[in-house]
Amino acid sequence: MKTKKTDSLMEYIKANRKGSREAEIENHGHPINYNRVQVSKKVYNRKRDKADARRHLPYSFLYLIVE
Repeated sequence: MKTKKTDSLMEYIKANRKGSREAEIENHGHPINYNRVQVSKKVYNRKRDKADARRHLPYSFLYLIVE
C-alpha cells in the first residue's frame, strides 16, 4: 500500500487558515463572508419592494389579495 506524501507547505497553509477562521469567529461571533457582493439598497429590487409592501398591509386586505 502506498503512503501519501505530506507537503509541509500545504499543512502550514491549512493550519493557518483554520486558525484565522477560528479567530474571526471568536471576534465577531459568526463567520464573515468576504466573497459575496454587497447589494446596494438604492438599486431597484421588485422582489424586496413587493415583500415590504405586503408586510405593511393590514391582515384583512392581505387575505383578500390572496383569494
